Amino acid sequence: AIEVEYELLPVVLGIDEAMADGAPLANEQNYQKFVGPSDPSNIATHTPLERGDADAAMAAADIVIEREFDCAHVHQGYIEPHACVVDTGADGKANVWASSQGHFMVRAITAAVLGWETSRIKVTPAEIGGGFGGKTTVYLEPVAARLSEKAGRPVKLVMSREEVLRSSGPAPGAKLRIKIGATSDGELTAIDGWMAYQVGAYGDFAGMVGAMSVASYKFPNLKLESWGVLSNTPKTAAYRAPSAPHAAFAIESVIDDIASELGMDPIELRLKNAAVEGDLTAMGMPHPRIGLVECLEALKASDHYQSEPVEGAARGVAVGFWFNIGEQSSATVNLNEDGTATVITGSPDIGGSRASMALMAAEELGIDVYSITPVVADTEAVGFTDVTEGSRATFATGKAVVEACRELKVELCRRAAQTMGVDEAEVEWVDGAAVSPSHGGEPLTLAAITAQAKRTGGPLTATASLNAAGAGPSFAVHCADLKVDEETGQTAIVRYTAVQDAGTAIHPSYVEGQMQGGSVQGIGWALNEEYIFSSDGVLMNPGFLDYRIPVASDLPMIETIIVEVPNPSHPYGVRGVGETGIVPPMATIGNAIKAATGVRMTSLPMSPPKVLKALGDAR
Repeated sequence: AIEVEYELLPVVLGIDEAMADGAPLANEQNYQKFVGPSDPSNIATHTPLERGDADAAMAAADIVIEREFDCAHVHQGYIEPHACVVDTGADGKANVWASSQGHFMVRAITAAVLGWETSRIKVTPAEIGGGFGGKTTVYLEPVAARLSEKAGRPVKLVMSREEVLRSSGPAPGAKLRIKIGATSDGELTAIDGWMAYQVGAYGDFAGMVGAMSVASYKFPNLKLESWGVLSNTPKTAAYRAPSAPHAAFAIESVIDDIASELGMDPIELRLKNAAVEGDLTAMGMPHPRIGLVECLEALKASDHYQSEPVEGAARGVAVGFWFNIGEQSSATVNLNEDGTATVITGSPDIGGSRASMALMAAEELGIDVYSITPVVADTEAVGFTDVTEGSRATFATGKAVVEACRELKVELCRRAAQTMGVDEAEVEWVDGAAVSPSHGGEPLTLAAITAQAKRTGGPLTATASLNAAGAGPSFAVHCADLKVDEETGQTAIVRYTAVQDAGTAIHPSYVEGQMQGGSVQGIGWALNEEYIFSSDGVLMNPGFLDYRIPVASDLPMIETIIVEVPNPSHPYGVRGVGETGIVPPMATIGNAIKAATGVRMTSLPMSPPKVLKALGDAR
């Protein structure tokens, strides 16, 4: 018999509790050792940022508003759970099929966990039933690989919904204190922010990202502290613009209160202080070309903002920011003998990126988009590509596709010159054909050139790999009209508009879908969603019956306005759009509830019981 003796350790659940002197350690091996406290603590990360003299600016300000906010843990809510199949053969080679946002990441982590060479693992990306950042890490694949190795048979592992909610990373909970000073004419002069993110028992980057959320405004003076705090709650994972929604909820709420106190239109106050090209973020980096002002002006001119809310409804607005990333991508473009093309990339498609790759390739090559077949290849069929995250796929992988297509156009012109018997330098690629002013015949189409590829030099293919820089920051401005039932605390949204700078919208309907999806997830975060823990840290609502995400009948159609301020670092001006849409909704709805009831909600979610309590406390 095997006898097991357990020692019950004290549970650390809350941020204040975890940060208190002498608090029990959530993880004795995982704490910050290099900056800040050197003794073991529950502090995983600490990021202080300072510019100017915030204290002096606050003392000189005509108006200062300070608020404290808290946010519950929420889950990404993807419908398909984590799942994989692994077949480890007699030769030790593991073939993995995984639902993941990054199959090269799956290969790397699985190899590291098992102590294998990465060459032993081939990962094929499955179609993915939702990720939203929650599938940028690995849970099942190393286990399945080891089981398959031992059994000599394929192994399939699928998480149940309860396992997903209990064991795969939610977004962190947070506690924030925000103080903002302004002049009587609405100029924001200083911000003092304290942001603590509850990251579970393992470290996380949440604190630094939260500090970036002040990037929407010109704050000449700022003092920010961001913390990643360990606790006995689930390890967190990315969720669409990780940690930015928490900070935006707090900052945009205080900014709206300043506008109200000064009697200013909330958009006008934001326009007066909106960041533009060259202004510094909290991290000290100057903004490149950005479109925040254009987004604010687009909402201001919209039918929604120009019309009055329906009877009994009130309105709120808020701004959101996400910096976007580039990272490593590879693409191969093969031209087929029938004049079609195959575009092979390594970015799992979680938001329509294959269509965007096909559209960019079609534009470059001058052929119909339906002549392009976009393929997301396995780890042995395409060059290394980083995870689909940070709104990078259409920007970075799209850039690789464009580079490969442009290399092909050079080769197509060379082949055409050979066929035409003219100097290569005078051949141009125009509308899908090679054109030469001295050639008397018809232009040579792509199909005509590929049909003769064997005779003129062999297969027509090109590959591009890059570490993309210059991902353009993205801004969004949201507007909500809603009604609050003061008898039940129920909030009903009657109209909602999302405005976002997409740089250039390669596939406008997919861009709209990203804007709408982010808005809906943010609305769920604002009104319903939260992890509920017992006093000893057990999750009490591990299922979609009790963890309620929005459904179509809960909401009106999300109206969208796409703003296009091209990103100069992309050949077509692309900015990633997947993250930013989730950042403004919580503050947008909180500001509308304040307009409807006069009560400032400071705790997420703003559920009926919380709204009722706030209304009762205000009476």
